[in-house]
Amino acid sequence: MMRITVFGATGGIGREIAGQAIAAGHEVTVVVRDPDRLPEPLDRAAPHAVVRLDDPSAVRAAVAGRDAVLSGLGARGRKPNGVAERLTGKILTAMEAEGARRLLVVSAAPVGPQPEDDPLVDRLMRKAVGAVLAEVYADLARMEAALARSATDWTAVRPPRLTDGPRTGAYRRVVGGTPRSGRTISRADVAHAMLALIDDPATVQQGVGVAY
Repeated sequence: MMRITVFGATGGIGREIAGQAIAAGHEVTVVVRDPDRLPEPLDRAAPHAVVRLDDPSAVRAAVAGRDAVLSGLGARGRKPNGVAERLTGKILTAMEAEGARRLLVVSAAPVGPQPEDDPLVDRLMRKAVGAVLAEVYADLARMEAALARSATDWTAVRPPRLTDGPRTGAYRRVVGGTPRSGRTISRADVAHAMLALIDDPATVQQGVGVAY
């Protein structure tokens, strides 16, 4: 059993991280912006504790002594307003104050290096999506830069387009890179990957591309 704190448990990936961690028998504390938005299935699963993100002292207590902190925080639209950078900054501040080390966060595939052998159709698709979501990816890039400056043992998990499909456990991952022609992955499998990477020393201070 591990002691895990999950940020953003009202979102798609955060909800999956918390639910899968609780089902695996871990002690899970969730940190959310609005506890009233905690999904009913997760509420019934009874996390160890629920903490508000806007309470700095409670956030510090939530990360103290944990085996790992996992974040599903991110923008909910095309105008992120720096949300990933800003909220991850709060996590880093709390972790560094408490001496907490292991941190895994959700980023995005376009923030990482692109496979040189990607087919033309994938390169064109990536360029088109990148133009639409440029602000989102810029926010995530700044978030990753803040991670790199931090004292934490961080990992940035970089999925492509997210789906609401089931957890399969059957996906590719590339440490420091991006799977070739990686177009989609379910939120459930991103959560599965993040939990599986907690104890993987090869992923510390690395971006990890995940995709089907």
